[in-house]
Amino acid sequence: MDKADDFIAERAAKGTIVITADVPLAARAVKAGAVAIAPNGKPFDENSIGMALATRNLMDQLRSAGEVTGGPRPFSPKDRSAFLGSLDREIVRLKRSGFAPDAPVSG
Repeated sequence: MDKADDFIAERAAKGTIVITADVPLAARAVKAGAVAIAPNGKPFDENSIGMALATRNLMDQLRSAGEVTGGPRPFSPKDRSAFLGSLDREIVRLKRSGFAPDAPVSG
C-alpha cells in the first residue's frame, strides 16, 4: 500500500523537491533533507512538520472515533498561485545553492 511513498522517500535527499499532501511522506522527505511542498503551496519544514503530523494524527483519531471532520476545502485558483510561487522559490533557492536541475523521478 505504501510502495509509492517508499519509492519517493527513498529518493528524497538534499536538492530534491517532494510535492505531496501526505503529511507522513512529507515528514520522511524533510527528515531526508528534501524540500516538501503541499499542493496548496504550504511548505513543510523542520519547524512545521511536527505540528502538521500532530494535527494529522488528531484528525485521524477523530475520524476513527466516528467524528465527522469534513475534508479539505476545494482546490482554488489562490491555491494554484500559492503552489506555483512556492515551487518557483524553492527551485530558485536550490539553483542558487548549487543544485542543478535533473530530470524528474518517475516510477
